[in-house]
Amino acid sequence: MCELFAVSSARPARVRLRFAEFATHGAPRQPDGAAGNPDGWGAAYFDGVDAHVLREPVPAVRSAFAHVLEDHDFHSRLVLAHVRRASRGPIALANTQPFVRELGGRVHVFAHNGDLPEVQARWPLPPDGSLPARAVGQTDSEHAFCQLLRMLAPLWLAAGGPPDPRDRLRVVREFAARMRELGPANFLYSDGECLFAHADRRRHSDGLVREPGLHLWLRAAAHAHEHEVAGLQLRASHAQAHPLAMLASVPLGGGDWQALPRGSVVGLLDGTSLE
Repeated sequence: MCELFAVSSARPARVRLRFAEFATHGAPRQPDGAAGNPDGWGAAYFDGVDAHVLREPVPAVRSAFAHVLEDHDFHSRLVLAHVRRASRGPIALANTQPFVRELGGRVHVFAHNGDLPEVQARWPLPPDGSLPARAVGQTDSEHAFCQLLRMLAPLWLAAGGPPDPRDRLRVVREFAARMRELGPANFLYSDGECLFAHADRRRHSDGLVREPGLHLWLRAAAHAHEHEVAGLQLRASHAQAHPLAMLASVPLGGGDWQALPRGSVVGLLDGTSLE
């Protein structure tokens, strides 16, 4: 299955991802040198209401473009990353995550790990392709994202600005419950202010699909946060102490990583839980 990673911080953090190494955390490297999830990679670094989004439908180990992400000094309060192993839809840019859409004057980003084979048949999008979201590619993941935005649209369009974070969390929970009925549905979603995550089941290295599908690390307020493991370097420092949270499919190095039970939905704002 695919690999997910995200950061939510009260202050901008420098997050450098080396995807050729990062992709091996949840699956071993293949005999030809390709990472265990070889069908594409992508990351989103939020900057206010917009985001830098870089993605490519090739193994990161063979990508020259991935070095742009590794070497660029991005600083962001919200970062999402995804490494793909294709299950639905061909290997193509349109099917490479994270997916991006606009709603309420903000960029929204979504990444999914799992397999929802019946989502298009059991929860079809309107045949007229009406807004707020339409699919560009062929994946179950993008289809699910479109449905999430359709559920969130009434909140965003009525509020005239960002809705209450807890109202957004309520809708995300309703969406996650429906997704669990259709198959493994770990996902990360951000609207540039909040980060939401749903933990379900995932395929582990022994080939079995089971929980945990996602892990969380809530770091207490500190003037500096540092974390380094193969494929990931994180640095955040500020005169004002601030919290930081990380989410990952599998624990990335040491630390107080918590395995999230199946059905958990986490909402984060500035590195702090909404609950």
